[in-house]
Amino acid sequence: RLYLHPSKTSPFVRHVVATLLGIYFALFCFGWYALHFLLQSGITYGIMILTGVEHMHKYCLVVALGYLSFCQITRVYVFDYGMYSADFTGPMMVITQKITSVAFEIHDGECVRMPSLLEYFSYNCNFMGILAGPTCSYNDYIAFIEGTPYRHRDLENKGKVNGKSRLNDPSPNTEVIRKLATCFISLLVFLSVCKVCPVERNVDDDFIATTPFYAQVVYLYLSMLTTRPKYYFVWTLADAINNAAGFGFNGYDSNGLPQWDLISNLRIMNIELATSFKVFLDNWNIQTAHWLKRVCYERCPYNPTAATFLLSAMWHGAYPGYYLTFLTGIVITLAARAVRHNVRPYFMGSPTLKFVYDVITWAATQIAICYTVIPFVLLSVGPSLKFYRSWYFCIHIGCILLAIVLPVKPRHLRLKEQQPAIQPSLESTDSNTSRPCSLHIKL
Repeated sequence: RLYLHPSKTSPFVRHVVATLLGIYFALFCFGWYALHFLLQSGITYGIMILTGVEHMHKYCLVVALGYLSFCQITRVYVFDYGMYSADFTGPMMVITQKITSVAFEIHDGECVRMPSLLEYFSYNCNFMGILAGPTCSYNDYIAFIEGTPYRHRDLENKGKVNGKSRLNDPSPNTEVIRKLATCFISLLVFLSVCKVCPVERNVDDDFIATTPFYAQVVYLYLSMLTTRPKYYFVWTLADAINNAAGFGFNGYDSNGLPQWDLISNLRIMNIELATSFKVFLDNWNIQTAHWLKRVCYERCPYNPTAATFLLSAMWHGAYPGYYLTFLTGIVITLAARAVRHNVRPYFMGSPTLKFVYDVITWAATQIAICYTVIPFVLLSVGPSLKFYRSWYFCIHIGCILLAIVLPVKPRHLRLKEQQPAIQPSLESTDSNTSRPCSLHIKL
């Protein structure tokens, strides 16, 4: 950001430095296993060149995900089952996202040209994201390298405070310090409490036999709560590293203050205070959620929710616990959607009722998340099913019944109903202004 600023360094030099440093870090951390990063990227780049725009996104998704799955299966079942130290498939998960993201961007017409080989390797293997990501848009990354802001840097509107223009290249120092402080607190909390409430105690025979059920519920919440700070630490540190390099600027807020959340991967307070399953997922591993939405949810013609959860399970790895988690997530998502559509309107009549609804849904969401994610932590089928049996599969059964009993209109019908509401809004906008408008709908 300081010594190789785009104003005094060519994009070629910045690409070379970012790539070489990334490869060096990968070799230092993973040894010759880091060659998988280059091989996976090289194979998919050849596919992009040979297959053309029409089909490259599908072939890149299949090949990149297949290569990742092969490496995950061999690492888990051939080498070191249950060992997380120096897991070279972790960076490959992010590279897989990047490979497929750029292929989909090209297919969708968002990239005007094919990236060069250097640009492609720089995007996939740069030092800022080679170890922990996060995933970002190819266009955003190239804009950062070239010093040509891609989005949200229009000083004409948001870059002014009291009529005074702000700097076009704001300093990230304050945001980096804040995120490093968050990292420190998260690491301190994790090291302090992770041994106090081990997750494995949830499946201990003596604990199950002697602990009342309400105490088991409380302990489940506390034990799973202690596992989150390590993710807060890693993802916030990765975000801070990118920001320190000058990447991640997302324009100005309504007060004219710079925002550095373009590639942020989580919003901690929104996670801890989430009042629905969807809100929790929308604020957890944000860039992965965007990737899944783009490559699967928005394109799958049938059962996009189930398909997205299954793709997420495949992407995460070969441990059976991952699949139990995401299969459970399907039924809980469907049930939560049904409850929200059918029950929530009755609590919106007054602030008191809404507060009661928020408290109940917060508690239900946190317990449902813990119940869903515990196989993800336990990894194996045996302990995971032992835990679910100790709870008599009560949340599974309850969610299935709710999803069956409470009606929810199919997604394509909900989309059709939105169109009449959208059209008057467009006509009203057109009648009040001569400038073209753009409409973004979040489903």
